[in-house]
Amino acid sequence: MITMYGISNCDTIKKARRWLDQHSVIYQFHNYKTAGIEAAQLQQWTEQVGWEVLLNKRGTTWRRLNEDQKSGIDSEKAIALMSEHTSMIKRPVLIVGDNIEVGFSEQRYGELFK
Repeated sequence: MITMYGISNCDTIKKARRWLDQHSVIYQFHNYKTAGIEAAQLQQWTEQVGWEVLLNKRGTTWRRLNEDQKSGIDSEKAIALMSEHTSMIKRPVLIVGDNIEVGFSEQRYGELFK
């Protein structure tokens, strides 16, 4: 079972979905905006890849936070922020079996789906 997590109007998600479709990879899409995401799921992901990988500090949502919200970030605070603001989760998050891939790279997807 392959699941892609993200936001449907994200350009990176569109590129990743197009790549998967062009390579006949069957997957489910989980849209954070409509389906949300459980803090327990974010906790599991941070244990696998680290909150530093999962938390998107480049986006407008991060930039809009006040300095108190941005300071002293640790795993617990990152999970709380990502739970509240799902657009702060780097996209896509692709679950392939027990593996988790964060972000999109044609080369990496090519390696995953040889």
